Amino acid sequence: MAVSFQGISLHVTIHINPDNLEKFWELFKPVYDKVIDEPECTFFEVYQSSEEPGTLSWVENWSKPKEWLFENQLTKEYYRDYLATTTQMFTKPREARIFDRVGSPFIMVKKENGGC
Repeated sequence: MAVSFQGISLHVTIHINPDNLEKFWELFKPVYDKVIDEPECTFFEVYQSSEEPGTLSWVENWSKPKEWLFENQLTKEYYRDYLATTTQMFTKPREARIFDRVGSPFIMVKKENGGC
């Protein structure tokens, strides 16, 4: 099946000491707000492990290719202080993977899950 460009999906997982969660959320929220304001960001959802509260993951979908993400988005000034401070909280290295989105017919978001 040939897939036309549908954008990319960035999947990130971090591991921090649960004692640092309050401070992490305080630092994360302003950056999250700036990222979701970017016109190229089409989806952003954060997850937390119930078994390991310090394990957090998020998915960001972007309407641009991977090269654009590295050249234009991840170089934004608002990441600098956030990364400098939060990276010190990690108990394991950050895991990040980028996937090409397949798109239709393999996309669905139910209204009751926040979809439109």
